[in-house]
Amino acid sequence: MSYCRRRFLQTAALLTAGLSASIINPLRTRATNTQNESVDALIIGSGFGGAVAALRLAQAGIHTVVLERGRRWDIQPDGNTFATFRKPDGRAAWLSPKTAFGDSVDIYPGIFERLDEDGITVLTGAGVGGGSLVYNAITYQPPRNLFYRVFPSSVSYEEMDQIYYPLVRSMLGATPIPQDILSTKYYDTVRLLLENGTKAGLPTRLLDLAVNWDIVRQELSGQKVASTILAEVWFGINSGAKNSVDHNYLPQAERTGYVEILPLHVVTEISELSRHGYQVLSNEINEKGEVIRSKTFTCRYLFLAAGSIGTSKLLVKAKAKGTLPRLSPSVGKYWGNNGDMVAQRSNLPNGVIDLGGPSGAVVENFSNTQNPISLMNLQDWTDGSGQQRCLTLGLPKPNGFFTYDQSTDAVTLHWPTSENQSNLSAAQNTYNTLDSRIATSSTTPKTEVDASICAHPLGGAVIGKVCDEYGRVFGYEGLYVVDSAFIPGSTACTNPSFTIAALAERSMKTILAQDITFGKYSRRQTRH
Repeated sequence: MSYCRRRFLQTAALLTAGLSASIINPLRTRATNTQNESVDALIIGSGFGGAVAALRLAQAGIHTVVLERGRRWDIQPDGNTFATFRKPDGRAAWLSPKTAFGDSVDIYPGIFERLDEDGITVLTGAGVGGGSLVYNAITYQPPRNLFYRVFPSSVSYEEMDQIYYPLVRSMLGATPIPQDILSTKYYDTVRLLLENGTKAGLPTRLLDLAVNWDIVRQELSGQKVASTILAEVWFGINSGAKNSVDHNYLPQAERTGYVEILPLHVVTEISELSRHGYQVLSNEINEKGEVIRSKTFTCRYLFLAAGSIGTSKLLVKAKAKGTLPRLSPSVGKYWGNNGDMVAQRSNLPNGVIDLGGPSGAVVENFSNTQNPISLMNLQDWTDGSGQQRCLTLGLPKPNGFFTYDQSTDAVTLHWPTSENQSNLSAAQNTYNTLDSRIATSSTTPKTEVDASICAHPLGGAVIGKVCDEYGRVFGYEGLYVVDSAFIPGSTACTNPSFTIAALAERSMKTILAQDITFGKYSRRQTRH
């Protein structure tokens, strides 16, 4: 028996309450058996928010279980942990016959999921480490003035700037690209963007990246498999250079002996218990996506960290089915795409090659009269000479929302595409300025911007509407949101991971100090 879980017996009636109806496709077979477990604290999801919660609960001596739908991705010595863009396979796609980019593969619990929702396509990560496995390692702090265009004054920017952002930066080991690596041929477009932004008179600088640069140097010398330098970043970095949270927060949590991570556990439903605490229904799956057993967990403290899409869908479903009936009417609302846009630049001078990753530089146009804009280079594994792909971020209105369909027992995200227009216009104007600054008599750069794909979903259980400023869900003691669902639609023209983790650190400090005291609350919530 695990020392961080206490098994107990329950009646068969407990298991019949909706398990078969709540299997999430494509989980395809009936459970062969059932299992029931009781834990002190349960975390759903192991990305930035879940990893922070796991470590801080462990350090407080709270027995905790983390449920993660994906598998572990331990770095292997042969450099073949992850699929690659040049040779994709099932490891690149979450239980899908195609990757997010259309390649046919075998069904497997892979690392990347594409969700074609109403009005937008969303990309999410799966695996121990969550979104940190597939992100670009960008550790980007929003400026104070833009921060307060998203968050209420009850979240102190000074506190974030002086305590929580530095804490996360240290944990992730985030630093800019060193000059000896930046000067190599693999980082042509990073240098081009720095030069281009400066010529355009816009603030331009290197970004902090959660990357082990010594391992990148080993890639350059041939001691490690070339992956970072060849743009093999989004499916995971086979050399191990990416400091995803399975390299820092999560192993530190496990080493305390208070945290157990259960991979390949897909949560299907959450509900309140009649006597304090929560019940979580889940399916343990195999590497074919088949259900091998159903599990029911009960816990005193439940932390939702399944990402904006996962957390929001669980809560919207719970509200609609009456398993968490006191949830705010705002649950499932105030969703946004973080202003995500992808730009394709062509006809660039000097035949630059867009390879080395992760993204390394940012150009900021925060004084744009239409909308503030930031843009950064994206590595391109297609080796397109004279081209550059850029991630572009704006400041959208959080007007997306989720709905529940009783006939299919499914939750759908809806995004009004009209919300993209001001960001697209501001981005196109910024690129026109950049392109004009590097045009020559023989080269006329051109940029096309698209907003159909979102890699940074935010919102659905947001601060001040569904949760208080520390992620406590209104109306429910012991229920917390510590992930991107907490954030109303944007992290102010920056990549969200840094702010998600910093807010989670801030929340956990207060939750542990005020709420979790020998299993009893030192305060009570009121519904707002």
